[in-house]
Parts: sequence; structure tokens; C-alpha cells
Amino acid sequence: MATQFQNRLVGTLILVSLGVIFLPDVFDGEKAHYQESFQAIPLQEDFDESLLEASVLPPEEVESFLPPEDPVLVTIDDEGTSVSQDTVSEEVNSQVAVANSQPKAGYEDSAWIIRLGTFRNIDNAKSLVSKLRKKGYPAQLMPRDVKEGELARVEIGPNVSKDKLASMTADLESLTGLKGQLLRFNPLNP
Repeated sequence: MATQFQNRLVGTLILVSLGVIFLPDVFDGEKAHYQESFQAIPLQEDFDESLLEASVLPPEEVESFLPPEDPVLVTIDDEGTSVSQDTVSEEVNSQVAVANSQPKAGYEDSAWIIRLGTFRNIDNAKSLVSKLRKKGYPAQLMPRDVKEGELARVEIGPNVSKDKLASMTADLESLTGLKGQLLRFNPLNP
């Protein structure tokens, strides 16, 4: 009933399926099992519980480097009587306050920058900064974390030499077409 071709076809399918199932195991060889050596991390570190019950020592007394809150100056007259001079201490305090409010000498002209322009389009500002940096100028975008839609300033510097930056303005104007402003650098409000 079954033809000889059908028998051969069924036999071939059985042999091929057995070959596909068992031959990879035969040719694979001895299997090596790799197991990494590791140690389990403890969930809670062991510690000395007596530390929880120990008392905390008060801080040591240390000399203060600050002057007393309200210094009182006392002078002794020729007659041997002591006179309190609160007015003198007020004058000294006012002189100290005036000295602290004035900037230190030599720091007024500490650094300078050239502001080339202020841009709303950040891509234009970034391309100008990269163009200037390729030419060797210390250009930067201020503020550094500017977002889309905010104003971004392109600045050259800061530099201590005002004359050096002033000599750069003509070169920058010919390179970019922008006339830069020479401004004093303020590190607290860039």
C-alpha cells in the first residue's frame, strides 16, 4: 500500500530528525561548567552595640579667634581713676566697618572681558563661540547653562591686561562683524 518512495521519505525524515537532535551533543564534546567564586554580601554589618550606650563627651573649650562682642576700653588717669571709653570703641567699630566696605586697593581693575553680543538663538551663539575658539580666542557662552529662549552672551576673556583685550577688538570686528564692548569682569555676577 505504501509506496517505496513514501517509505524512503519517512525513513529519511526520521534519520535527519535524530541527527539534528543527537549529533550536536556528540560533536560538542565535554561540557565545561564555569562558576564564579563569590561571597555573599551580608545584609547587615555586625557592629559593637556598646557604642550605642556610650555617652557623648562635651566639646572641649577652645580659645576663640573672634574679638569679644562689645569691647570696653579702660584708661587710667594721672589721678589713678579708671575711665570707661565707650565712645572710643564706637569710633573704632565705625572705622572697621568703613574699612570693610571699601574694596581692597588694586582689585578695582583686576580683569576685563569683551562682550561681543547677546543672542536669543542659542545655536547662533554656540556657532560663534566655536568659530572664535578655532581662531584661538578664549571665547565663552554666558551663562553656561543657558536654555532655549533665554538670552546668551558671547564673551572673550577674562584677561588681566586691558590693553591686550583692547587690541583684540579690531581683529574681532573684522572676523565677526560685531563691535565688542570692553567691560570690567565681575566674577560674582558674570
